[in-house]
Amino acid sequence: MKFFFTIAFLFGLMPPAVAQSQVTITGIITDQHTGSGLPYAAVALYRSADSVLVSGVLADDKGGFRFEKLNAAAYYLESQYMGYRRTRTSIPGGSGVIELPPLAMQADGRVLDAVKVTGNRAAVESRIDRQVYRAGAFLSSQGGTAVDVLKNTPSVTVNGEGDITLRGSTGFLVLVNGKPVQTDPAVVLNQIPANSIENVEIITSPSARYDPDGKSGIINITTKTVDRNSQSLSVNVQAGLPSVHTYNNLKNPQRFGADAAWGVKAGKWEVNLSGNYLRNDITGRRIGDVNTTINGVFTAFPSDGERSFKRYNYTARASVSFTAGPSNVVSAGFYKGYRFQSRRADLVYNNTKTDLETGQNLGKITYFNSNIAEKTADVISGNLDYLHRFGNKSELTLSGLVESADLDGLTTNINLVEPGRTRTLQRTRNPSENPLNALRLQADYVISIGKGKLETGYQYRSQVQKGVFQYLDQNLETGEFVLVPQFSSRTRLRNQIHSVYGQYGGKSGKLEYSGGLRYEYATRQFTAEGNTTRNLDLSNFFPSAQLQYQFSQSWRGKAGYTRRVQRTTNNELNPFPEREHSETLESGDADILPEFIGQAEVGVVKEFEKGSAFATIYNQRIKNVVNRVNSVYNDTIINRIYTNAGLATSWGIELGANANLTKWWQLYAGVNVYRYAIEGGLFRNTVVVSTSSVVYSLNANTTFKITPTFQVQWAISYLSQRVTAQGEDSRFVNPSLSVKKTFLKGKLAATLQWQNMDMGIVGANQQRISTWGRDFYTTTNYIQETDIFLVNLSYNLNQLVRKAKLPASEFGDREF
Repeated sequence: MKFFFTIAFLFGLMPPAVAQSQVTITGIITDQHTGSGLPYAAVALYRSADSVLVSGVLADDKGGFRFEKLNAAAYYLESQYMGYRRTRTSIPGGSGVIELPPLAMQADGRVLDAVKVTGNRAAVESRIDRQVYRAGAFLSSQGGTAVDVLKNTPSVTVNGEGDITLRGSTGFLVLVNGKPVQTDPAVVLNQIPANSIENVEIITSPSARYDPDGKSGIINITTKTVDRNSQSLSVNVQAGLPSVHTYNNLKNPQRFGADAAWGVKAGKWEVNLSGNYLRNDITGRRIGDVNTTINGVFTAFPSDGERSFKRYNYTARASVSFTAGPSNVVSAGFYKGYRFQSRRADLVYNNTKTDLETGQNLGKITYFNSNIAEKTADVISGNLDYLHRFGNKSELTLSGLVESADLDGLTTNINLVEPGRTRTLQRTRNPSENPLNALRLQADYVISIGKGKLETGYQYRSQVQKGVFQYLDQNLETGEFVLVPQFSSRTRLRNQIHSVYGQYGGKSGKLEYSGGLRYEYATRQFTAEGNTTRNLDLSNFFPSAQLQYQFSQSWRGKAGYTRRVQRTTNNELNPFPEREHSETLESGDADILPEFIGQAEVGVVKEFEKGSAFATIYNQRIKNVVNRVNSVYNDTIINRIYTNAGLATSWGIELGANANLTKWWQLYAGVNVYRYAIEGGLFRNTVVVSTSSVVYSLNANTTFKITPTFQVQWAISYLSQRVTAQGEDSRFVNPSLSVKKTFLKGKLAATLQWQNMDMGIVGANQQRISTWGRDFYTTTNYIQETDIFLVNLSYNLNQLVRKAKLPASEFGDREF
C-alpha cells in the first residue's frame, strides 16, 4: 500500500499550468435525467459582447470539453446533441481555469420525430490507445459470434484451427463492456452473438489502470445499449442451407440460431436482457503424415479421413443500473454461457516399419481410428458496482466480480482392424474435469488535477482451478475400463494477485498524454498429485505511456509503450501426459515461467473528407516465450509439450484505411506485416532454436449500395505462411460474400451470406501445419467445409416512451 500512496502523493503535487494572461474553460455535457455524459456533443463558444463565434469543439467520449488560450472576457456556450434541446449557458468574465458545473441537456422527442439520419458511418475510429471497429460494418459476421467480427480487423487473425491471435500472439485479455473475463478468451468470444455487439476495441497500448495480462494487449467488446428514456427490442434468426460439400462425413452438419435483446432506460433505471442460441456444425477432412526414427528403425504412419465438428452454445445476460442522483450510481450484471464442441476424427492409418540400414520391411498394419473429443464450458459470472461522485468532482468506484466455470472434457478413442472394422484393437476413454472459481475486488479513484486527471486504484484477484484427468483403457476380455496411472493426474492451481496503480493523463494544446505505473505482487501455487508443490512469487512493475499530437486538423501522431505479462494455465503446468488421440500425447511443465512482454508503437492517423487511414509501427519483445513443441514418445506417438523457448521478438507495421469512394461504394482494408523471430533452446537447451520469418495478413471488404435498401459486400481474410519453434504453418484464406436487403423503413433486414467461398479454385478454409526435429516429422492438412450459405433475418423495434414530449467468463476461457 505504500506504493499506492506514494504515486497518489507525487501526482497530487503537480500544479496546474495556467497562463496568467489567458483563460481556460472546461466542462461536461450531461443528460438532465441520468447525469451521464453525452459523448461527442457539439459545443460552440461565443463572445457575449458581440455574439461572435470564438471556437467550437466536439466533446470527448464522456461528454467533456475544453477551450484554451482565451482572452479574459464574458462568453456564452451553446451545446447541441441529437435528440436534445439546444442549451445556452452564460459564462461571466474570469481568469485562469474556469471549471463549469455539469451542463445538463433536456431530451426533446420532437427532434427525434423530425430527423432522419442518413449517410455512411466509418468502420474504424482511431484513439490515443486503441482502434475502434464498428461491428455493423461487417455483414459477413451477422448471425455469428464475436470471433466473426474480429476476423475483419487488421490486428486479429484466426487460423484453420480456430486459434485467435492479436499481432501474431495468442495471448490477450478480453473485456466485455470494460469487465475482464478470466475464462479462455476463445470460449467467451465464441459465446457472444455478433448481433449484440456495437464496437470492438483493439487496445494495443493499454494504460496502467488496466490489468497487465495478455501479450499483445486487450480486446474490449462493447455491446449495444438502449437510448435514453426509451426501450428497444431486437430479434435475429439464422438458418443454414444444405451443405454443398459433405466430404463423406458420417453426419450432415446443422446450422441455425437465434438471439434477442430487450432494454429499457427510463428515469433513474436502466435494464437490459439478452439471450442467444447458435448451432454451427462444420464438415471437413484431415490428411496427415507422421514418421519417427528410433534406433535405426523408420516408422511411418500416414492417415486420411473425416475431421468434423458439432458445436453449439447459448448465453443469457442481464444488467440493471440505478442512478440515485447526480452523485450515486449502483449497477449489477449477470452472465450465463454454455458451449459444447465435439470434434470427430475418423481416420485410416497405414503403419509401416523399415530398417534404415538394410531397407527391410519390418512390419505393416492398417487400422481404423475413431477419435471423438468433447469439450464443454459452463460459465457463470456476476458483478456489482458502486460509483460515488464527490463535491470536488472526483469519483470513487467500488467493484466486485465472481466467476465460476465448469470446464469438462471427454475423449473416446477406438482402434479397429481395417478392412472390416469388426475386431477391436484398443478402446480408451479420457474424462476430465477442470473447474475454475475466481474473485475480483477493485477500488478506483479519479480526480481532476491541473489540466488532466489522476487515476489511482487497488485490485485483488484470486483464482483457483482444480483438475482431474483420467486415462481409462478397456480390458478387451472383460469389457472393464481400467485406470492407467501413467496418463492420469489430479492438479490444483491457485493464483493470487495484489496490485496498485497510478495514472495521470490530460491534454495541453495539441498534445494529449497519459502515463502511469502499476505494481503487482503475484503468487502461483501449483500441485500435481504425487509431486512437490511448486510455488512462484513474483514482484513486478508495469509502466505505460501514451502520447497523441494533433499536427493539423487532419493529421495526428501517436506513440505508446506498455509492459505486460502472459500467465500460465493449468494445461501448461500439468506435467502428466494426457492422451489426446491415437498419435499424440500432451503435457506441460510444472516449472514453466510466465511470459513478460515489452511493447512499443508509433503511428500516424490521417482524417480526410470521405474516410480515414492509419499506420502503426510496433515492436514486441517476449521473455520466456511459451511454445507447444514436439518430441518422440515412442515409435507411433508424438509428445506435445508446453515449455519456455527463450526470447521472441517481432517488428511490424499495421496499415488500415476506410473510404467512401462514391455515394454507393465503400472500401475498408487492413494489413499487418511483421517479422517474428525466436532465439533460445528446448529440453534443457539440448535443442537450439533460432528461426524467423516475415508474416503478413490482410482483412478487407468492399461494399456496394445498389439502392438505399439493398447492398452487397465482398470480404476476404488472408494469413500468410508463418514459422513456429519447430516448423511452419501454411497460408490460410477465407473469402465471403453478403447480400443485405432492408424493409419497413429499416426495421426488418434479410441477409444472405456465402461463407468460405472456394468454388474449387481458391483453396479456402484449409491449412497445413508441419513440425520436425532430429527424429520425427509431422505434417497435417486440415480441410474444413467451404461454400457455406446462411440466411439471416433481423427485426429491430425502438419504441419511444413519451413523458411531456420526451423520448421515451473473466477467468475460464483460457482453459477451454
